[in-house]
Amino acid sequence: MQRRDEDSAGAPGGTAGGSAAADRALLARIRAAPVLAGPLPPFDPDRAPETPGPLFADWLGLALADDVPEPQIMTLSTAAADGTPSARVLMLRGVDSADCAFVFAGDSGSGKGQDLAVRPVAALTWYWPAHGRQIRVAGPVDVLGEEVTRRDFLGRSPASRAAAFTGRISTPLAGAEQYEREQRAAEALVAAEPEQVPAGHTVYRLRARTAEFFQGDPSRFHLRLRYTREGGGWSRTLLWP
Repeated sequence: MQRRDEDSAGAPGGTAGGSAAADRALLARIRAAPVLAGPLPPFDPDRAPETPGPLFADWLGLALADDVPEPQIMTLSTAAADGTPSARVLMLRGVDSADCAFVFAGDSGSGKGQDLAVRPVAALTWYWPAHGRQIRVAGPVDVLGEEVTRRDFLGRSPASRAAAFTGRISTPLAGAEQYEREQRAAEALVAAEPEQVPAGHTVYRLRARTAEFFQGDPSRFHLRLRYTREGGGWSRTLLWP
């Protein structure tokens, strides 16, 4: 029978030897870190709008007004052809609050682009710790037209456009020297041809089928409201958090 290492006892995911103590110390720090410290904004689900788009706009507007750090940043989750999930953080590029649709951009050759080509459905998640709020939406994804793509890309800063031309996304990088060489070439390209758009640049739109709004509470009596698209309208229901 294999002996269980005593140092790893009680440390989920811990390894044998000295690292188990470090893992326990890290876990103690995690448990001691403040959560939902507040003050948090109020939320009355009974007074929420009939459709989720306006509620998203209200929550995002308040986050911007209260200087919540980077509330436009969200997590995009996709799945590959074999079902393997993948998530990454990126920027919200547009909102259609009337239809509860959300716009983001990426390279068609990236991992997310390849996933969406074979499984055009995704989820988006926002979390704003300062407000104790989480928003989750999921639904089908479509590709917007060439003109939208051009406007999106050319509306970015020169540095952002140069970054899109630097190297090939998601492919191996040899090191800092190669990075710097490619960066200089990309900056020169953007300066010489400011109207050029990368061939793979793509703007996507997720049209939510479901939307969930989570309001945290310091006393742990959290609130969770789900909207579900049904035909031409929406239903909504409270969920146990």
